[in-house]
Amino acid sequence: MHIARSRILAALTACALVLPSAALTQTPAEVSSETVTATTLQAPDLFSAAGRDTGLGPDLWRDASAATARTVIPLLAERPLSPAASALARAVLATGARGPQGAGDDPDLAAARARALIVLGEIPAARSILGRTAGVDRHQGLSRAAADAALLADDDAGACETAQALSVDRDQIYWLRLRAYCQALAGAPAAQLTLDLAQNVERDAVFGRLLGARLAGAGDPGAPSLRNSLDYALSRNLGLDLSQAEPAAPIAAALGGEAPPPTARWPVIATEGPVAAAIAVLAQGDLALAENVRATLVQDEIPQAEVLDLALLDALIAAASGRPDRPTLDRLVERGGIGEARDRRRAQDAALLLSALGTPLSPQARGEFAGFAIAAPKAPPARIFAMEQAARGGLPGETALLALWTSAEAGPTGPAPADRARIIAALSAVGLVDHAQAYAVEGLLALR
Repeated sequence: MHIARSRILAALTACALVLPSAALTQTPAEVSSETVTATTLQAPDLFSAAGRDTGLGPDLWRDASAATARTVIPLLAERPLSPAASALARAVLATGARGPQGAGDDPDLAAARARALIVLGEIPAARSILGRTAGVDRHQGLSRAAADAALLADDDAGACETAQALSVDRDQIYWLRLRAYCQALAGAPAAQLTLDLAQNVERDAVFGRLLGARLAGAGDPGAPSLRNSLDYALSRNLGLDLSQAEPAAPIAAALGGEAPPPTARWPVIATEGPVAAAIAVLAQGDLALAENVRATLVQDEIPQAEVLDLALLDALIAAASGRPDRPTLDRLVERGGIGEARDRRRAQDAALLLSALGTPLSPQARGEFAGFAIAAPKAPPARIFAMEQAARGGLPGETALLALWTSAEAGPTGPAPADRARIIAALSAVGLVDHAQAYAVEGLLALR
């Protein structure tokens, strides 16, 4: 037994001596093939949190220009947008994706993103993003966006918690006023002192009147005010009739009670006749009903004055459905060469928009179309070139931002037809087809 055990130990010792020498004889290639490599994952940046599901991918901002983002995103909170532009802006801003290179760790830009979402009515999305954003308490802009969103969501406690947590710039006038409001809600004796301090720093007669009435607990507080989130919160808290005040953009969204629909809608008042009625229901998103009404119409029975309107309806249905419609495009080109100047211009612009969406021109129509005197674009040529280059490069985020830059400068009616056609083509090229269709529908509605 002792001899057998000694032999086993000797064999194990021999193996132990042989194994290291075998390992030392391995080539570097053999060693590396057995090495486990660790991959460092990129940490989420300030754009990584999503506000809601938008259908856009995590590579939205791939190779996007940080300079463009810093120019355009603040504009979206400052300039009124058309419904199509608003829907596009809300989608790209609510998407969770790593931000443009060099901008993903910029808290000022992250705050501008949140502010724009609030102004555009995406208050739940803004709150969702800010609730998962690091460092809100260390940045005044992010904290203000969080407080505003909470007040507009009727969450006074959330706004007061944000004010309490803020560790920088606490002496700014906004925070003095918010603390005074929070102290008033809590019944704290310091509320009047804080209000006096705020009024000494920067007097605001409306805020002073409303909060003074809240502190007094009696008397007439006067008319409601909806200039900003604090006025809204005070007017609501005092039980005032909010319908008696003109709301600022984010307040109007809060009064609506829900976030706007993800797709664009247009307020169109239907005039007499089935064509106008079909256009009005399509503008509200009911494509099926518009198609049903269109199916009952016979072109030969339509009054001559409405022939162009019928062609516009067909173009709207094609744009909203995403179906190419060459016969309708040919009719629009034909109408673009006859009749009064205004009607010719409407038909020409409609043909431009429908063609930009992808409906091909026939050889004859293309020859006629080439002679149309369509108004020149209003956007700077360099920006148009940059947008089209971004589209050719497959960069959806930057293409959208450049389209929104032109849209923001155009105002609530949206871009001119030539600019709009370039935007439609660019958005289509980067896969933002639904938004391209919305821009086309919006442009066609403007021609009715």
